[in-house]
Formats: sequence, structure tokens, C-alpha cells
Amino acid sequence: MSNPDPQRPIYAISGPTCSGKTALSVELALKIGGEVVNFDSVQIYRHIEIATAKPSPEEKCGVPHHLIDYVDPNIDYSAGDWARDAAAKIVEIENRGVIPILVGGTGFYLRSLIKPLFEGPKTDAEMRERFRDLHEMKGSEHLHRMLSRVDPESAARLEKRDYVRVIRALEVFFQTGEKLSVQMPNRGEPPEFASRIRLFVLDPPRAELYERIDRRTEQHFEAGLVAEVQSLLAAGVREEGNALGAHAYRRVCEYLRGERTLDSAIDQSKRDVRNYAKRQRTWFKREEGAIWLAGFGTDATVRSALFGMIDK
Repeated sequence: MSNPDPQRPIYAISGPTCSGKTALSVELALKIGGEVVNFDSVQIYRHIEIATAKPSPEEKCGVPHHLIDYVDPNIDYSAGDWARDAAAKIVEIENRGVIPILVGGTGFYLRSLIKPLFEGPKTDAEMRERFRDLHEMKGSEHLHRMLSRVDPESAARLEKRDYVRVIRALEVFFQTGEKLSVQMPNRGEPPEFASRIRLFVLDPPRAELYERIDRRTEQHFEAGLVAEVQSLLAAGVREEGNALGAHAYRRVCEYLRGERTLDSAIDQSKRDVRNYAKRQRTWFKREEGAIWLAGFGTDATVRSALFGMIDK
């Protein structure tokens, strides 16, 4: 066991879905002898496979990957849970003299590590499903107006289209009777290494990114996504949980309930993922100190730019 260098950077690679984060992170890990720590909120779940873009053994190229496939899909695992587990894993990796490389697209997870959250209430599955239904029927702006009435400070901080965070703020209020904006200051101290995290964000051309998203979504359905969801439901995985609430999984559940056609499920999944990519860009543009890399993670120019900054 070695003592971590208090000046040595920890690298984080993020960007919109389908931008090549895995490929770039593996290249970096091979170059510097690092290990990957996942911060994608869907890849954490066991048995949720086809539409998660979990790296295959071939894509990992022998690089150890952590915090993937370790949470039961019926557990509504939170950003705070991930931050606790990630902090312990980072300390363990550094104590072995290895450099952790954080990789993923869930910006809220990464922020919860750098700026710890307060201990909020556990998710009420029935309440969350009601808010999701409201979002489906009336849209993001309706939920944001609801939040404006009960917690105007949180509403002013959150984008109208960021319905995931808006729903969480509503849950906190209706479960505790207290505003999220009042509870937010009750944060813990960030871990020692938080100030050493250097965030790099991929920024590929939007039109090409959306083409890749559409193509990959079609491939997920062709690969048997509907059968995977049927198998998960038969095994007792809850429809209303976080694991099956993600993008295409949710639309397949709607298809299986007879609420939409298969073509509609595919088309809506494409729109969902494109909109998610747009929200990811917006999120990371607000992150202080983020270093933007123009292109996909598979681009030679991007790798060259990243490695040039790492070597300095």
C-alpha cells in the first residue's frame, strides 16, 4: 500500500451519450496505467444490458472497470449512494499506487462526489411514478411550475427541461414537508481528492452524434431489447424502479402494456436519447473548470489533445 501523491490528478471523462467515452478512457488508462470508475447511472445495474452501452471485455482491453454491474435492479440507487461507493473505490485504487479515471455521462453523480449532497429521503416509488406520469401527460414545464409554487428557490436553480431534478425536488418537498433549497446547505465535506479531479468533456458534432444515437437505438431493438425487458419483468424487476425507467427500457414497458406500437417505442426512444444528450451538454457547460474536447472519443485529434494536456 502506498500513500497517494496529494498533487496527482484524478481524471474524469464525460460527454453526451454515444460520444465515445469508453474508447477514450481505455486509451488513457492503457497510457497511464489507470483503472476506470464508472459514473453512468444505468450501467451500475446488474442484468440491464442491451441499451446500457456497458463496455464488453474486448472494449475494456484488460483495463479494470469498477462500479459496473453491482446493484440489484430493484434497488433505487441514488447519487449519494454512488458518491459514497465511488469515494471508497478511489481511495482503494490510489492506495495501490494506481490512477483512477472516472468515466460516465451522469453529471449529477460526479457533482455529488465533488460537492456532497445532503441526506435526502429514500425514493418513494409510487410518488415518482405519479410524477413521471404527469411529465408524460403535461410535460416538463408543468412540473417546473409545480415546483415554483412550493419551492421557488429550487425552481429558479433548475432548468425547466431538467425534469429528473425537478421531480426529485418535488419528491423531497412532498415527502418531508421541507424545501430542497432549505435542506441543500446541509451538505457533508467533500473528500480530500475532490479538488484533484480534472474533468474532460467530449463535444462531437451534433448532427453526427444524433445520427449515431438513432443508429445505436435501432441496433438495441434489433439485438433483442424487447425480449430482454420481458425476461427482466418475468424475473420480478419492477417497472417503476430506476433501472427500467431509463430511456428505451421505459418505452419498451409501454409497448408491452399496449400503450404504444413497437415503431412508436423505437421512435420515442430515439427522441428521448437525443434530448438526454442535449441535457448532458447543458449540464457540463455549467461545470466549472471543465475542459472541452471537440470531437468523438475515437478521433485521433481528440486523443492527441487529451494526451498532450495529460503529459504537461
